Amino acid sequence: MTTPSQRQCPFPSNSPTETPAVKASGIWPPGPNAGITGWRLLAAMSRDLLRTLAAWQKAYGDIVHLRIWPEHEVVVADPRLVRELLVTHHDALIRWERGIRVFSQAHGRSVLTAEEEAWRTRRHAQVPNFSPKAVQSFSPTIVTAATQAFAKWPREDANWPIESALTMLTMDVILQMVFSSTLGEDVREIEQAIRVTSAAANAEFYWPVSMPGWMPWKREKQRALRTLKGMIERHLQSRLKLARDMWPDDLLTRLLQSREEASGLSLQDVRDECMTIFLAGHETTAATLVWWAWCMASNPEAQRVAHDEVLRVLQGNAPTVETLPELGYLVQTIKETLRRYPVAPLLISRRATRAIRLDHWTLPARTLFMIPVHLMHHDPRWFPDPDVFRPERFAPDAPEVPRGAYIPFGAGPRVCLGQHLAMAEMTVIAAMLLQRFELSIPDGSAPPRPMLKVTLRPDQPMHLAIRQVNA
Repeated sequence: MTTPSQRQCPFPSNSPTETPAVKASGIWPPGPNAGITGWRLLAAMSRDLLRTLAAWQKAYGDIVHLRIWPEHEVVVADPRLVRELLVTHHDALIRWERGIRVFSQAHGRSVLTAEEEAWRTRRHAQVPNFSPKAVQSFSPTIVTAATQAFAKWPREDANWPIESALTMLTMDVILQMVFSSTLGEDVREIEQAIRVTSAAANAEFYWPVSMPGWMPWKREKQRALRTLKGMIERHLQSRLKLARDMWPDDLLTRLLQSREEASGLSLQDVRDECMTIFLAGHETTAATLVWWAWCMASNPEAQRVAHDEVLRVLQGNAPTVETLPELGYLVQTIKETLRRYPVAPLLISRRATRAIRLDHWTLPARTLFMIPVHLMHHDPRWFPDPDVFRPERFAPDAPEVPRGAYIPFGAGPRVCLGQHLAMAEMTVIAAMLLQRFELSIPDGSAPPRPMLKVTLRPDQPMHLAIRQVNA
């Protein structure tokens, strides 16, 4: 029999200093009334996940139990306990199986979806491609793509579709990094396919059970998947037809070379890794840059300080490996954007493969753990005035926040493989944008509402006013 969730946490954080007794396995933390199946909790989460989780944290504390048949899920929003889960107990956790099945429909068995030895093999093969040194070699590619893109932007536009423009730019960057290719005539079809698959995946996370792909309402999603996989296959076959000495030095070539060096990767593995790099590599960067642009437009003083720094450091030149470290304030604006609008506001849920002791709770094997990054990034205990854009939080002399309170790229062994590349790409593009344009909010525009669509995006396509400035 399931023990009902208590209505109030019996051991709040400001309780007396005596150590509470460890709860026996099968006794759960407090949480909302689930009813018979708990599926109404899923319905509430699907309508507005971020607000729903925030309300539950306020009502029940930093550890919340959700009984959603057939699962027991525990939401953990305490930074110390999050690090304990992701670092100390990482070998006792796997990712939520059904969520991984949803992602696998597009990503196959890539480093994103693999577990245990298969994951270690893929991660080991990929690490050299995303080391800080390897990332430096991609800087000229980012600069070239950004230069070409910004040259096509208008000198002035009171309602520029900046979200679409930045998404196209990051897609171009990743195509050049992976395939040494640029945007083709099928770019709009690919963009639409990404939107369809992302929306479908996000919806499926809230279904009580999985449905097979042949269901009639999944036809659009299946077409979108065929479009994306066809794009990857065309690039792969084109590369394999070239003589080896003609292969360009890009990520596809590096994957193919690692396959020949007894890495354990098959040709299908190469396809899957290319899909993950393409989808994750441009979508997360694009979403962050969109939110960064909004933060700049809505905070003119921060934009002015970042603009002045860019002019002083770059002196009208393109960013280089040598000058990027000098753009300290600009990087602070990007980090603060990632705090306010983490593109992965919720890590993929983890399943315990054995009983785990967390604080004074003993949580049995098969417990699911949900880690709400967005909640921790907006917790006033760690970030005073959390809804205020304040890049100074990340200044060198700023007070330290608890470890685990700020994890835009995750934490532990499964921390985002591409975090160094993402930060470098966003810094280069942001610097080059501020060299050329001033951003402002169009008259009559309402602030965008963040919505989870696998990544965190505005509820409506973002438009901003842009005006070319003298570099």
